[in-house]
Amino acid sequence: MMDRRNFLTALLAAGAAQGIGCRAHAQGEMSRVTAYGFSFPALAGGEIRLADFAQRPIMVVNTASLCGYTPQYAGLQELWTEFRDRGLTVIGVPSNDFGSQEPGGVAEITNTAQVHYGVSFPMAAKAVVKGANAHPFYKWAAAARPRDVPRWNFHKYLVGRDGYLADAFLESIEPTDTRIKTAIARNLSES
Repeated sequence: MMDRRNFLTALLAAGAAQGIGCRAHAQGEMSRVTAYGFSFPALAGGEIRLADFAQRPIMVVNTASLCGYTPQYAGLQELWTEFRDRGLTVIGVPSNDFGSQEPGGVAEITNTAQVHYGVSFPMAAKAVVKGANAHPFYKWAAAARPRDVPRWNFHKYLVGRDGYLADAFLESIEPTDTRIKTAIARNLSES
């Protein structure tokens, strides 16, 4: 059964996918749904509310423990360490959508991310990131940038300080790549 918060999140995502605005501005324009309207169940329990990171850039990355790109956890941790004091948040979202490379549960995901790679940034519970059953954040992102949807594990979305998608990076681009660091720095410096 869907609780009220999940229902509202799904409703907002459906509205975003159809291009429906949430509220009217004084100028008569319709505002769009931002990433701050979404949350993820946390891997360790509780909830990761993107609204808690409002006005700060957020990198959301779909992850997997048994992927050739799994060593990117180390690069994501490096980004988190380098930029978190300036406001960046990195959120890992384990997903079994690509090659069934995240078959385990909480213990296995925790072992890979936190024990093996030393991840200390927030990790969501396992989620669907593609298709009709995708998490509402991923539906919203796909509607906003249909050419930049995850095609494999470790696809990276950068949410800007305004709550909209600022950039997307393919799984093959290492987290410490200059393009990613430049995009993060640019979003950190925007006022």
